[in-house]
Order: sequence, then structure tokens, then C-alpha cells
Amino acid sequence: MIFDYASAARRAGIAAEDLDRLVALTRAEFPGDEMMMELHVLRAIRAVERSDVTLQEVLRPRAAA
Repeated sequence: MIFDYASAARRAGIAAEDLDRLVALTRAEFPGDEMMMELHVLRAIRAVERSDVTLQEVLRPRAAA
């Protein structure tokens, strides 16, 4: 693990199941690039922690571009 997103998720009160879902969604966006996946997971967690977005918004599947 490059970024400690698990600790950040615990601080933000994000359940393990929701973190797993966030990781899966983000890994699908960045296949083969673990560092970018972890960075984006951490950024999403911090945005939830700051109340910039809700967890539900972050976990909403993204439309294909």
C-alpha cells in the first residue's frame, strides 16, 4: 500500500464494506495503476471527511465517457 487510505477511511467513519466498494470502483477506472487508484481513493475519502461530497455520491457508479 502506497497511501494509507484505510486509516483515513476509519477516521472518516467509512465502513469497511463501503471502502471495498470505493476501491473496486476506482480500480476499474485505473486498471494496472495501483498508485493512481490509491491516490484517488484517498482523495475521495478526504472529500467525504470535509463534507465536500457525500459517501453516496462517491459510490455512485460513473457513466462511461
